[in-house]
Amino acid sequence: MWLLLKYTLLYSCVLMLVALGGMFAERSGVINIALEGIMVIGALMGVIMINVLNAAGVNPFLGVIITILCAGIAGALYSSLLAFSAINLKADQTIGGTALNLLATAVAMVVAKRVNGNDSPKITYSSNANAVFNSNDFSFQIGPLTINWFFVLGLVILAASWYILYKSRFGMRLMACGEHPQAADSVGINVYKMRWAGVLLSGVLGGIGGMAYVVPAVGDWNFEQGVAGMGFLALAVMIFGQWKPLNIALASVFFAVFRAMANIFDSIPFLASLHWPKEIYNMMPFVASMLVLAFTSKKSRAPKAEGIPYDKGSR
Repeated sequence: MWLLLKYTLLYSCVLMLVALGGMFAERSGVINIALEGIMVIGALMGVIMINVLNAAGVNPFLGVIITILCAGIAGALYSSLLAFSAINLKADQTIGGTALNLLATAVAMVVAKRVNGNDSPKITYSSNANAVFNSNDFSFQIGPLTINWFFVLGLVILAASWYILYKSRFGMRLMACGEHPQAADSVGINVYKMRWAGVLLSGVLGGIGGMAYVVPAVGDWNFEQGVAGMGFLALAVMIFGQWKPLNIALASVFFAVFRAMANIFDSIPFLASLHWPKEIYNMMPFVASMLVLAFTSKKSRAPKAEGIPYDKGSR
């Protein structure tokens, strides 16, 4: 039971962070299909920085902070490619996001092989017993339960996202640009800047989410598999959560339970007695997302102007 709760908290944190990032982008009017690729880039930077900081002998607490910041910055830089193509060049946002997803895995494999000095796309980052800090430093114990620091960070970001979106001037302007950019422009709001801000915010949260998915759970990662579809699952969480922070948090827990079962099904007597292959449990969150969206998509209310390039000359 504790093991199920541990993995549920871990995966719900990842899904919530990435989905909140997607929410900021789409609230500004830009569809961010590239969340999967942004997660890959954030995870890549995170594991590389762990090795760099271990080699430098950096304090574990400081190392955790630096790696999280670097993952967020890497995600923001990668998301800027989507922002430039979608906002400045007015390119198709879905095609641009899909291209960035494909590019991210390819880039991660090339960089991983370069880092390793061989043809392996797998990077090991915490198996060295002499490492100053490793994946264990991203978690702490409360009784029998292992809590991840990313979960605490996720709660802080959730509260901040709710406040920013509904209580701040920035949030109100962001939502205005996603609902009616022409009206927002008419009262002096720079739609281009607000959309850039929304996409960059989604990049920061997506990059941190990618690192939160890869680093705490294992000591190495094969970048050939990207992030195993978690970015696409986060999109489902965002839609199911109706682009609202608190709803997204609840939706992330719902999907995280299914994802956690793939890790510990053999530890639950009832599930182990079914003798189902692990692949069945890996499919469950995606099957659940398809069913949920099939029954709830008619009631979804996306930002009216999302996916529509803004042309200042058209009114």
